[in-house]
Amino acid sequence: MIVGQAPGAVELATGLPFSGRSGAELKRWLARAGIDEEHLPYRTAITKCFPGKAPSGAGDRKPSPAEIANCATWLVREIALVRPAIVLLLGQLAIERFWGKVALEDAVGRSRRDGDRVLIPLPHPSGASRWLNDPSHRLLLDRGLRLLARHARGLDNAADAVKMPLSR
Repeated sequence: MIVGQAPGAVELATGLPFSGRSGAELKRWLARAGIDEEHLPYRTAITKCFPGKAPSGAGDRKPSPAEIANCATWLVREIALVRPAIVLLLGQLAIERFWGKVALEDAVGRSRRDGDRVLIPLPHPSGASRWLNDPSHRLLLDRGLRLLARHARGLDNAADAVKMPLSR
C-alpha cells in the first residue's frame, strides 16, 4: 500500500492516485525496487480531496489538521480492508501520520514494523520537492528503495524494522 498526502490537480481530473508527474517519478522509484507497473500496489492518501493550490502558487496546499481528521477514519478502514504487508509512506505528512513528527533525514532509509506490516518512508516524489538536491538525501532514498525491494521480495529481517504501534 502506498500512502501519500492528498490528491493533486491531475489526480482530481483523472480520478487516479499518483497519475501526474509525481506518479511518473513514483513508478521510476518502484521500478528501481523491482516493482513493475503491472504489480503496482494499492494507492491512497492521508486526505481524499484536492486541497487546492498553495497560497504561494508553488505546489499544492498542505491539508489542514481538520481535513486530516475528517479523512482519518477512511484511511484506517482502507488499511483494515487491504491488510498490506508493506505501507510505503510518501512525504512528511504520511510519515508524521504513522511515525510522529520526525525529520525526513531521520526516517527515509529506515523501516519500522507495525504488527504484521512494515512501514517504509520515502520523500514525496513530487517535482516541487527540493529535498533530493542534497547528495546525502539521494543516498537515503536509495537505501529506502533497497529496503522496499527486500521487503517486497519477502526477505525482510526482523532486525531491519523496529516494532512500533500505529499512531492514531
